[in-house]
Amino acid sequence: MNFVPSYKSIWKISYPIFLSLLAQNIIIVIDTAFLGRVGEIELGAGAIGGLFYVCLFILGFGFGTGTQILVGRRNGEKNYKQIGNIVDHSIYFLIVLSIGLFFLTNFISSTVLKTIISSPDIYFFSQQYLDVRIWGLIFAFSNTAFRAFYIGITKTRYLIHSAVIMAIVNISLDYLLIFGNYNFPQMGIRGAALASVIAEGASVIYFILVTIIKIDLKKYNLFRFPKLQVQVIKNILSVAIFIMMQHFFSIAGWFVFFMIIEQTGERPLAASNIIRTMYMILTIPIWGLGSATNTIVSNIIGQNRIDLVLPVIKRITKLSFLSILGVIIVTFIFAREIISFYTNDQSLIEDTLGSLYVILGVLVIFSLTIIVFNGVAGTANTQISLGIEIISIVVYIFTAYVLAIKLNSSTEVIWCSEYVYFIILGLLSYWYLLKGKWMKKVI
Repeated sequence: MNFVPSYKSIWKISYPIFLSLLAQNIIIVIDTAFLGRVGEIELGAGAIGGLFYVCLFILGFGFGTGTQILVGRRNGEKNYKQIGNIVDHSIYFLIVLSIGLFFLTNFISSTVLKTIISSPDIYFFSQQYLDVRIWGLIFAFSNTAFRAFYIGITKTRYLIHSAVIMAIVNISLDYLLIFGNYNFPQMGIRGAALASVIAEGASVIYFILVTIIKIDLKKYNLFRFPKLQVQVIKNILSVAIFIMMQHFFSIAGWFVFFMIIEQTGERPLAASNIIRTMYMILTIPIWGLGSATNTIVSNIIGQNRIDLVLPVIKRITKLSFLSILGVIIVTFIFAREIISFYTNDQSLIEDTLGSLYVILGVLVIFSLTIIVFNGVAGTANTQISLGIEIISIVVYIFTAYVLAIKLNSSTEVIWCSEYVYFIILGLLSYWYLLKGKWMKKVI
């Protein structure tokens, strides 16, 4: 595909990613809303167990992002036959990784959670959630391989269908399994976890069927599953390993942040879980454009049109900023009504409001920073993006620790750590792109 860095071409790739992310995050919203009506402890435990799971999932997602960059580069070069080999080997690696992490988690999760969680009730329900949720890892990793393929070749509409299927299955099973409706077993927090596992499995089935039916397998040399070629795995890892580490540090940093919040009490943790869920929904337009930035930059470099990289990043940054303004305004006006979707506890709603207002301010900086940062990753200089992430996370965690533990600040003040994180991330990313050394990177 010959990219022209126009707003229309950017939007054509980005909007299906928006919609797929929206459908996927509806799962988290519904889980949180249901658990908020089960109990405040279950609501907080869902946050801890969910973030522990995401720390594992993000390793596979990072490998998938590396695959996406390579697929995008080969797509830009019109070297289509190599794409299937990359994706097939990505599936090999992700399945093995998911199995390894499954057994590792079963071995260490209880010890880790017991060490870092102060509330016995939060620990118990977090472990209950994770014991079931971990079974979905192999499905989730398989989905990342398909996602990398479709974004890399810029056929992103199939992501929408997959995410809608996931959302419908998950919401339906949440209703049946959490509360035991229609004679289904009442599983509580374990029901929320099981619903998510089955939903991810349904998505994998969809991707397999649509790929066989709709995609020219011969053109991409896809689903050949040749004899394992270690060099192909190494090539993917040369790009992906730093993204995997980057994503892991990013989510692990957020996990530590929530552990810091947990030390301040069960109520701040419950309020922060609501904020986490809203945060993920509100930032969907930004993440969609960020993912598009990744593949557009990689395709442009593959076409040897390096001069277009910075202009297209600037255009995507403008789109990102404009897309989030409306979201901020609507959320500010209807803040109480939106929070009440997650809980009917009026005092919890009031305790959540201050942190929500903090996050609305963060979104402005977020909208600019993530695009520039994804531009760095799209150049395939992923070791640089890792370094930027680590520096930002260390300062972020230190700030949160000082505010929460040393200064005993309120929850909304602790959430101000997000400003520090995104300002550092954005400044370092912008400085690197201006230096221009990324132009010499070959993959």
